[in-house]
Amino acid sequence: MVRKTIARVITGNSKKPFGKKVYLSDYTNGLEKRQDGIWYASKTDKVSYPRKGNEQCFGIEDKSFWFQHRNACVIQIIKQFPPREGGPIFDLGGGNGFVAKGLIDAGWEVVLVEPGPVGARNARARGLQHVVCASAKRAGFKLGSMPAIGAFDVIEHIEDDLGFLRHIHDLLEPGGMLYFTVPAYNFLWSNADISAGHYRRYNLQDMNRKIREAGLTQVFGTYFFRILPLGVFLFRTLPFRMGARNGEVSPKQLDREHVTQDSVIARVIRDILKTEVNRISEGRSMRFGGSCLVAAAKPK
Repeated sequence: MVRKTIARVITGNSKKPFGKKVYLSDYTNGLEKRQDGIWYASKTDKVSYPRKGNEQCFGIEDKSFWFQHRNACVIQIIKQFPPREGGPIFDLGGGNGFVAKGLIDAGWEVVLVEPGPVGARNARARGLQHVVCASAKRAGFKLGSMPAIGAFDVIEHIEDDLGFLRHIHDLLEPGGMLYFTVPAYNFLWSNADISAGHYRRYNLQDMNRKIREAGLTQVFGTYFFRILPLGVFLFRTLPFRMGARNGEVSPKQLDREHVTQDSVIARVIRDILKTEVNRISEGRSMRFGGSCLVAAAKPK
């Protein structure tokens, strides 16, 4: 309760979940809207992400326990620490729009910002109205204009992560919110991280330090996916350390890892994950897990 009170003092947030109508001209004048309904920047940036990554993820996101649970946790943390006056939330590196669609369904206005054309088109196919095909820098967003920014499993793909966080600080309005997830623990590093285009994994202490250096204040941080570290270590990290150097993860492997069948094990997994959502909804942190989830604020 004390933590939530501090967050409201920093951000001036209210509990109102529904946003106001979004006009991209309020945030940037550097984009061109094309016939496909997507806004494009004049230049693109190279990103550290698999060439077919968005295409592969698009086929499994709607049936994946991992993507579904991440959405549930993200929604809960935003409910606890919402953007002022309901948003909008700018989902940077938002891929195919799975998180953005979940946030929209939960009542927030969202602008998806995705540098990959495939991801941007998939997001439009999901029904997202505001889709920007550009990196955060190339989009020409106005400094100090954004009420809230999301970066869900994005920061680990950026070599200069501190520079990225500082840019987010500059984009946020005073009292603006940042929500993000990152993979946890460098000791779990494996070929899966290399093939995914990761530069590093994190712990909450790392992220809290970087957030402070970027001029932001952490208002909530937790681990989640408590069921994953052991399996990741046994089936990814150990083979990697023993010299296994597999190529990109195949669609069949993705489907096998992400889709839980109706079994006793699957039901146990769902029950464990449900407790994580409940803990976050109560503002309680977890001390261990395969991912980190953080809410931070730009002081007013």
